[in-house]
Formats: sequence, structure tokens, C-alpha cells
Amino acid sequence: MDSVFDLPSSKEELEELIEKAKDWALMHGMCMRSKTNFDKNILQFAPFILLPSPFPKKEFENACQLQTILNLLIHRVSQDYNFLKETLEETIKVDSFTRELFEICKIINDDGGSAQKISLGILRSDLMLDTSCPKEDINKKSIPYCCWKQVEINTIASGFGWLGPVSAELHKFILTELGYHEQIKHLPENKALQIICSSMIEAWNMYGDQQAVILFVVEDITYNICDQRFHEFEIRKQNPNVKVIRRTLTQLSTIAKLGSKMELLVDNYIVSVVYYRSGYEPGQYHSSKEWEVRLLIERSLAIKCPTIQYHLAGTKKVQQALAKPGVISKFLKNEKICAEIKEIFTELYALDFNEHGDAAIEMAIADPHRFVLKPQREGGCNNKYGLDIKYFLESVKEKQDRVAWILMDKIHPPIHKCYMIRPEKNWNVHLQELVSELGIFGIIIADQNNVYINKQSGHMLRTKLATANEGGVATGLGACDSPLLIE
Repeated sequence: MDSVFDLPSSKEELEELIEKAKDWALMHGMCMRSKTNFDKNILQFAPFILLPSPFPKKEFENACQLQTILNLLIHRVSQDYNFLKETLEETIKVDSFTRELFEICKIINDDGGSAQKISLGILRSDLMLDTSCPKEDINKKSIPYCCWKQVEINTIASGFGWLGPVSAELHKFILTELGYHEQIKHLPENKALQIICSSMIEAWNMYGDQQAVILFVVEDITYNICDQRFHEFEIRKQNPNVKVIRRTLTQLSTIAKLGSKMELLVDNYIVSVVYYRSGYEPGQYHSSKEWEVRLLIERSLAIKCPTIQYHLAGTKKVQQALAKPGVISKFLKNEKICAEIKEIFTELYALDFNEHGDAAIEMAIADPHRFVLKPQREGGCNNKYGLDIKYFLESVKEKQDRVAWILMDKIHPPIHKCYMIRPEKNWNVHLQELVSELGIFGIIIADQNNVYINKQSGHMLRTKLATANEGGVATGLGACDSPLLIE
């Protein structure tokens, strides 16, 4: 799927356009902190693709329409303690991080639930177009994809609520500079930041205390600072009465406590909503104190985003369980909808100690390049690919450790060409082969019996080199992008 735009033919004009685009990104907050030369007072522009990447309009609209169903599916999964317990029972024997999460879930369940029954879900369903089942369109012309498949669904710290929309604004500027202003209409509207922040304000309102604050639980060092701060600024813009405070898990372990009505108290504030941008990987829990405060927050009256149940519902093992025949119908009763959701799942294989797990391991060892091997982690750079799958599975074949992983069929997205612009001084800007991953945001506010808000809420696009396995922008492997919808 090649770009429909022509770039300047002369090297000088192209370099001038790139420099102008870099300055636009810097001057509009499309930035991150450097991991290699960290200084909290210095920002650099976030890596970006020079032109928007082509994406079929039909598939984009389909993904947006399905998001509210996925929101509801995840919510209902999160409410089913027995399903989570049965699905994760083998995993927690060998994965200490998932075990700690589930232990909090068990304690909350045994206690009769959290003091707060309402949950806020800010989800992101990541997907890729797939070329592995070619077909022809209605005009009998060959198309470079056949469908899209879900890579994963994120239930905690779903980033790019700012970087997604601002990438489209950058591309609008670049297209205008190139004389393609009329083509801007093919960039879909993206109000991810506004809708995500309005959902937090709505949860704040539902809590019912106008003096309470929203708490962002953040990393010890925040590199993706703009993506977080612009959420904070947007909340204040939409409602000047809402204050946001930021604390790390370690800070909270010494200052957070419960009030007489189970309200969450941090310093001198009552917390109405807890929004996690941290807590999704083991390195963010330095000792038992961080786990203790996670439990304390879970017990509190604050509305959590996510609850511990939502966090567990986003694990790869749950994703694999939902892909089994008949499982989705336990949560979604409409057969047509179940079939539509099942269609977007890739083949996923458990590595349990049974004939199916044994067969999956032998299959992956024999042809590792067909698959991706995934642990129960978020944040990128945790998966295994190619021969690493073979060597790893051979090493754990007879060990219980293997059940902490799932095997997934590799998706083969269409390749397009463009320029990736990065802030590194030695980065060589040249035309490269790229692949993209689309993320659709969803918002759901609900309790056990009621769904108060359920909507699709914008999108983001990340693009990486076609030769790269991982594609996280924050990890330095991908770049910000936006979709250009094509018929």
C-alpha cells in the first residue's frame, strides 16, 4: 500500500520540509524525554513518519464499530472472578507478577469486593492488517490485505491519547506544506484526548465530592511525559474545578491511607479517581510496600482505572482463553456479534502440560518464524520471535515455566514506504519499508449491573520498520503516525 503523495524531488527541499516538521513537533508538544541522555528539563520530538500511512477506510470503520462490543466483553470478563481464577490458575504457579496481581484480586473477592463498585475502563484494542489470506475485492482487483487481526487489548496505562491526535495535526501541517490541503479530509477525526479526559471527569462527578482529586499513578521516571501531562491539562481545561495530582507507587506506599468511610487519602486530598500510568510491569514494584499500597487503593472508595480485575482481564492468558471456541458466548449472548469478534482473533495456543500444549510447543519449535511467543506483560519488548522461540521453548519444554507464555500466529501486515524521522543525531533519513499497527480507544464506566458510558474514543497509529519485531515508540523502536483512509 504505497503513499498517494509526492514528496519534493530535490534533496534540499526534502530536508527543509523535514526540519520544518521537526520544529512543528517540538513547538506543539509532540515530544518525549530522552532515555539515552535523560534530563527532565529537556524534551526531544517524538519519532514520527513524515506522511500519514494508508489504511483501508472499511477496515478502520469496522474496528471503530467493534470497540464498544470489546469494551463490554472486557467488562464482563472482569466481573467473572471464577473465570479469571480458572484461566490464570496454571499461570500464577510460575509467573510471580501475575500471582501478586491475582492475590490482590482474591483478597478483594474474599472481602466481598471493593468499597467502590463503579469501574472506569480506558482500553485500547491494537490490531494489524493481515496479508496471509489473499482475496480479491468486488472489482476483481488484487488487494494487499484480507482482513485485520487483533494483536492485543490493553486495559492498563493505554497510552497515546495525546500522541495519537497530535500526529494527525502534524500530518495536516505537512500535507498543507506540500499542497495537498484537499486530502486532509481523508485523515479521520481523532478526539481521543478529549473523550478520555471527559470520561475521567465523568467518573469524578459520579464519585460525588467536588473537593476530591484525580490521582495519576506514574513511573519513577516518566519519559513519555507529554502524553501524560496533556491529559492533565485537558482535564483542567474541560473542568477548572478538577485537580490532578501525580504520585509514584513508592511515594504512595508511605503517604496513602484509608479514611473512616474507606475513602482514599493522599497527603491532604481525598482521591475520587485513580488513573494508572504505572504498575503494569514487575520493575515498578520495588518491594512489598508497592504491592501493599496497590491493595490499599483497590480496597478504597476511589474509582479505579483500571481495577485489579480489569488489569487481569488484559493478560495474554485471558486473551488466549477468549479465543477458544464457545468462550465469548459466555459473555456476549448475540451469536452474530460473537462471530464478528471471533473473526478478529488470531490463533492462540496455550502451553499447558497436556496434549494440546505439547503439540503447540512441537509446532513452534519446528517452525518458529510462524509465531510470536508472549508473556503476561505490558509495555513492549517482552515477546520472543524467530529462532529465539525455538531455543527458549527447548529450554523450558519440561519445565512448569512454559505455562506462563502463550503462542500466537504471526500477523503479516502489508508493507508501505515512507521516511521515519527520529531525534538521534546519527539517524539516517531515507525511504524505508514500514508496517503499521492501529490502536482503537474505548471508554466504559460500569458496575456489576449497569453500564453508564460505553463508547469508542479515538485512535492512534504506530509504525515501525518492516524488519523490526517490536514497535514501541517509547522504547525507541517505532514512530508516531496517523491513518490516511483509502477506499
